[in-house]
Amino acid sequence: MATSMENFGTLEYVLDKYSKTWTWKLTGQRAVNMISKLVPEAWYGENVNEVIIPDSTESVKQLKAMMDRYPLEILSKTAWQRKVVKTYAPKPVLPPIKHKLNRAKTGEQFKGKLLNFQKEGLDFLLKSSGNALLADEMGLGKTVQTLSYVATEKQTFPVLVVAPLVTLNNWEREISKFVKKKSRNGRIIENESPTSTIIRTGKLQELPKTDFYIINYELLYKRLPDLSKLNIKTIVCDEVHNLRSKTTQKYKAVKKLAALKSISYRIGLSGTPIYNRGSEIWPIVDILKPGLLGSFKEFCEYFCYVNDKGKAIVLENKRASLRNELQKHVMLRRKKSDVLKELKDKVRYKEVIDADTDYYLEELDKIWAKLEDEQKDAESAFKISASYQRAIQSERQVAGIAKVSHVVNFVKNIMEIEESVVVFCHHKVIHKLLHEQLAEFSPVTIIGGQNDTERQDQIDKFQRGESKLMIAGIRAGNVGINLTRAKYVIFAELDWSPAIHRQAEDRLHRIGQQNTVFAYYLIGNGTLDDHVANVLVDKSYEIDSIMDEKIESFENKDKAKLILAQIHDKIKSKSN
Repeated sequence: MATSMENFGTLEYVLDKYSKTWTWKLTGQRAVNMISKLVPEAWYGENVNEVIIPDSTESVKQLKAMMDRYPLEILSKTAWQRKVVKTYAPKPVLPPIKHKLNRAKTGEQFKGKLLNFQKEGLDFLLKSSGNALLADEMGLGKTVQTLSYVATEKQTFPVLVVAPLVTLNNWEREISKFVKKKSRNGRIIENESPTSTIIRTGKLQELPKTDFYIINYELLYKRLPDLSKLNIKTIVCDEVHNLRSKTTQKYKAVKKLAALKSISYRIGLSGTPIYNRGSEIWPIVDILKPGLLGSFKEFCEYFCYVNDKGKAIVLENKRASLRNELQKHVMLRRKKSDVLKELKDKVRYKEVIDADTDYYLEELDKIWAKLEDEQKDAESAFKISASYQRAIQSERQVAGIAKVSHVVNFVKNIMEIEESVVVFCHHKVIHKLLHEQLAEFSPVTIIGGQNDTERQDQIDKFQRGESKLMIAGIRAGNVGINLTRAKYVIFAELDWSPAIHRQAEDRLHRIGQQNTVFAYYLIGNGTLDDHVANVLVDKSYEIDSIMDEKIESFENKDKAKLILAQIHDKIKSKSN
C-alpha cells in the first residue's frame, strides 16, 4: 500500500459541539480531500485537515468504501464496528423453522425405533423441508435421523450420499438396517432393503438405477457428469465440514449437484459445525440454504473481522447472533448433555473399515499350516491347547496389521472433534504402528512393562488434557486406571474375551464420568473381526448384567475348536 495508516488519517466518533449530535471526525489531508467528494454534507472541523461527517447509514457506507482501499487509524473501534454491523446486517429472507419441535411419526418405509430426541430431529428435518444442517454431537444418530427423513418425506429417491471414504460401508449397512424397499407401484416390501450402489472408481461410466448412490468426496468431481443424469432428489453430505473451503474441487462439485433442478432436499451432517471461523460455515450454509447468510462479502462485513493471515474470523460479540441465526433457519444442534436421560450409559457401535485382505488370507494360510504341523507333533493335551492358543492369537495379530492404516484414518476423523480419545490395541506391533502414524497428536501411552511412576505420569497427562489421545494396550490398560476425561473409546483390535473389553470400557465409564461413553469396535472387512464383534456387541449378550464374570481362557477346547473352524472356513472359501 502506498500510504501508511498514520499519515493517511484517523477516524473518531465524537459529539459535535455545535449540532450536539454524534458524528464522525476524520483527520488527514488526503482523507479529508477524498471524503469531501464522497460525502457532500461534511463540514470542516476546528483544525486544519479535519472534517466532521454526519452519522448516517450512507456516510458509514462511503467511509467503509474509502477505507477498503485506504485504511484509517480507527480511534473509536467499538462504535465503528457497531455501525458497520448495523449498516450491513443481512436481511433474513426465510421464515424461521417453527421452534417447538414435536416427536414426529416415521413413515412406513422406516424400520427400527427412534429415541424421543431423534423423533424431534425428524420433525426438524420435515419442518425445514429437508434443507438443513443436522449438527448433533457425534454418537447421537445423525445417520438414522436422516434415513428416517428420506423414508418419511415424499419423493426423496434416488438419494445421493456423499461421505468420507471410511464411512461408505457403514452407510450401506445402516440403509439396509433402517429402510424398507418400496416397489415401483409404491408397495412396501417388508423384508427387503432399498438398492444401493457404492461408487468406487473415478472412471466415467453409466451408473445402474438404484435407490441410493454412495460416494466419497474425493471422487465426486470426476463422476459429476454421470451423477447429473440420475435425476437425484436428495443429496446428503455426511461430515459436511469437508466443504468448509469454497475453493476445493469437492466443494465446487457439491455446489453444482445441489443446484440441479431435480434436487429438492439438501441435508448436511456434522458433529463439528464451525462458527468461530466465519469463512468456514458460510460455504456449507450456502449449499443447504443459498442466500440465508447473504453473499460471502456481506456475511464477512456483518459477522467477521480479518485476522493477520487474511482469514475471516467471526467477532466474539457476534458468535451468539450467528448461532441464533443458524438455529432459527437451518441448524439443529444437540449435545449429549441435552439428551443424556435418553441415552444409555454406554453405547457400542460396530464400524466396518477396510483391511488388506490379500495379506490377511496369505498369513492365515501360514498359521493353519503351522498349526497342523504342531498338532501332529504334540505329545500332550497341554501342547495341543498351547498350539490352538498360538494360532488364535496369531490370527488376531494378522487381522490387526491388515487394518491398521484404516484404523488411523478413523481415529483422525474422531480427533477432529477435539474430544479426548482412548484407543485400545492388543499387540505391541500394532501399538508401535499406531504411535508412529498418529504422532501428530502427541499421544500418551500405556503398555505392558512400564513401571508404576511412568504409567501414572501418562495417565495424569491425559486426565489434565495435556494430550487428547491415549494409546493403551488392552490388557495393560484395562485395570487399575481412571480415564474419565475421555468419552470415546476405540478398539483398534478385538480380543476374543468380552470381559477384557468390558474392563477396558470401564476405565472411562466409572465414577467421575458424567457423559455417555461411546465404544467403537473397528471391524476389518473380510477378517474374522465381524464374528468377534458379534460376540462383543451383540445386544442379546448383555455384558453389563453379568456379574463376577471370569476372564475366559483358551483352555476351553470347544471354544478354541469353534474359532479354528472359522479360520479354516475362511481359508477354504478363499481357495474355492
